[in-house]
Amino acid sequence: MERTGPPARMTGLLAAFSATLLAVGGLAATAPSAAAADADVARNGTFEAGLTGWNCTGGSGVAVSTPVHGGTSALKATPAGSDNAKCSQTVTVKPDSTYTLSAWVQGSYVYLGAEGTGTTDVSTWTQSAGAWQKLTTTFKTGASTTSVKVYTHGWYGTPAYYADDLSLVGPGGDPVVLPAVPAGLRAGTPTSSSVPLSWTAATGATGYNVYRGGALVLSATGTSATVTGLTASTAYSFQVTATNEAGESAKSAAVSATTTAGGGGGGGSDLPAHALVGYLHSSFANGSGYTRMADVPDSWDVIDLAFGEPTSVTSGDIRFSLCPVTECPNVESVAEFKAAIKAKQAAGKKVLISIGGQNGQVQLATTAARDTFVSSVSKIIDEYGLDGLDIDFEGHSLSLNTGDTDFRSPTTPVVVNLISAVKSLKAKYGEKFVLTMAPETFFVQLGYQYYGSGPWGGQDPRAGAYLPVIHALRDDLTLLHVQDYNSGSIMGLDNQYHSMGGADFHIAMTDMLLTGFPVAGDQTKVFPGLRPDQVAIGLPASTQAGNGHTSPAEVTKALNCLTKKTDCGSYATHGTWPGLRGLMTWSVNWDRFNNGEFSKNFDAYFGG
Repeated sequence: MERTGPPARMTGLLAAFSATLLAVGGLAATAPSAAAADADVARNGTFEAGLTGWNCTGGSGVAVSTPVHGGTSALKATPAGSDNAKCSQTVTVKPDSTYTLSAWVQGSYVYLGAEGTGTTDVSTWTQSAGAWQKLTTTFKTGASTTSVKVYTHGWYGTPAYYADDLSLVGPGGDPVVLPAVPAGLRAGTPTSSSVPLSWTAATGATGYNVYRGGALVLSATGTSATVTGLTASTAYSFQVTATNEAGESAKSAAVSATTTAGGGGGGGSDLPAHALVGYLHSSFANGSGYTRMADVPDSWDVIDLAFGEPTSVTSGDIRFSLCPVTECPNVESVAEFKAAIKAKQAAGKKVLISIGGQNGQVQLATTAARDTFVSSVSKIIDEYGLDGLDIDFEGHSLSLNTGDTDFRSPTTPVVVNLISAVKSLKAKYGEKFVLTMAPETFFVQLGYQYYGSGPWGGQDPRAGAYLPVIHALRDDLTLLHVQDYNSGSIMGLDNQYHSMGGADFHIAMTDMLLTGFPVAGDQTKVFPGLRPDQVAIGLPASTQAGNGHTSPAEVTKALNCLTKKTDCGSYATHGTWPGLRGLMTWSVNWDRFNNGEFSKNFDAYFGG
């Protein structure tokens, strides 16, 4: 999916840009020098004040101390996924005036341009600047133009580019005034994890920033927003500022709100503070051997029965049965199995039916399939007296239709119907219903770069497809344990790729879930972080269980970093979460096969 160069449809434009480049030298040589009254009207073009005055898409830009062209700071911006790392600012200009835009750049496919000129927007670029190279272009503003946007950007899939000493020389425009401070901030009715806010429009504002406890949590273009990802029964303080091209106003007066006690993360509130989750091969055998329910060691707090599978991909009709005697000679009887489940529950364990798995593709494409799913899963839960449901949809079970671009309001039937089905099950079984999910990284963290088929189509429509499900069910969700295995390299919030098998991968992937992230680099569509008690790390129990096995020492490093801020290596987390719920593994069977290495390490770390 990664774009390594301009797509074919851009070749005509690139040829035109090349011709422009050939002419730039002559243009710069023959252009008249700036008049005495002319000035550099760009703000902080030297980046000595960091990114003040600049807006970089997808959080792609940072100020760095090396390399620099002049002074002590320059811009570094990194393209990611469908984001080309565009950094821009709106500059006040005079109508019917000529301006010269220039900047020093370094990197591959670096662009410099201006838009909103009122005449012909301009841009210039370089394909490869191994050292600092100056780009220059000129334009004339229209008869009524009072502001233009100047920008730099890179190209999809290419490394970071650098820019420094950007200037826009021409007649100075009238100064833009900071917007007024927003008034009338008020909180609506909170839920257990969210607070709706609204305020009065501020004079001169083009946007607003919302702060929680003094920290920026989201931006909005209108006069309302909902802050999500909050903890139940907790008091919060909020403020809002107004923004425009001149900058940001002071913060408004604060308003306080307390989240409700409801929800509680979808049941499981009586789980231990640090829980061990394991899948039990109940309906099949493999090289690890069959483990009877009564023989599951006491270390396991949540036992997921693998697997309930559909009668067909689109039927929604889920069936579960114990492994056949011909395949599992030591399988217990159904009565013994049910009795062992009751014994586990009496000891404080949770036993769930896990739906899907590698071979159990489930696509709830119709409302009929949705309703069949609810009734058939209910039948399994009731028959075996289970505590809830684990959603382990893999493969092609979830994908997003073209045009479904906002995880907060999905339109794809298989996604909408799954959300509705789970909400129905939660309503039926009540607050004690335990809901867990085990998506692959492709369906969750990859959403930081790619979401669905993308703005131009052609991306894998499964990318990030679990995000709308997780978000819609976050108030009902007990545990999310993403599979940090059988995964390709995934970009973290540091815009670096991380590979499975070591502490670094688990630290970066878990930090994304707890911190939240802009989906497909869009800062207006931020997936809010989950509570730490809703998150566990998913790993294989042995080298035979899956690709990406992590040694106990590396697992311990990951836990130390996330819960204590020690042993973090090169990745800098965005917080410390001693309340991280624990670990999940595939599987109980493989851990027993491996002499309990995984569970023993968990018990040793958390004092089990």
